[in-house]
Amino acid sequence: MSKEPILETERLILRPITLDDAKACFSWNSDERVTKYMSYPTLTDISQTIDWIKSTLTDEKEYNFAFVLKEENKVIGTGSIGPSSKIEGYWGMGYNLHFDYWHKGYCTEAMKAIIDYVHKELGVNKICSCHAVDNPRSGKVMEKCGLKFDHYDEITKYDNSATFKAKAYIMEIED
Repeated sequence: MSKEPILETERLILRPITLDDAKACFSWNSDERVTKYMSYPTLTDISQTIDWIKSTLTDEKEYNFAFVLKEENKVIGTGSIGPSSKIEGYWGMGYNLHFDYWHKGYCTEAMKAIIDYVHKELGVNKICSCHAVDNPRSGKVMEKCGLKFDHYDEITKYDNSATFKAKAYIMEIED
């Protein structure tokens, strides 16, 4: 049984990622427009997506959600939140979305619900995230979720193929 609950927003169902989501996830993980500023390289084979999903299923600390668009019953993105490897005491959040659904507020809607869940149910009150400077719209999602710019940083792809100047954001939720 998955640790992630099923959450609902106005337009989305946020549920645990499953292996059945591999094809949908690969559709954006293989799209360079989506992965250009992500820490992982553009994927070239669905088996890479399957391996990633399997790793999320066994990760006991990170919460990973599929974003399901209610009106289409279609997985359009994913989001995660868990203990940060960069800032002690904070939980880091991340998200990605199929290109066809950009600029419609879905990431903000989903991540607000996920932040609300980890705060109310798990007592998490410190959130962080970062985005490539050349990808300011990702920063808008963070700002709309309540995070504030904190410092400049760098993002290096896991395969070391690129490094980007980044803006890091934090949020401390007061009860």
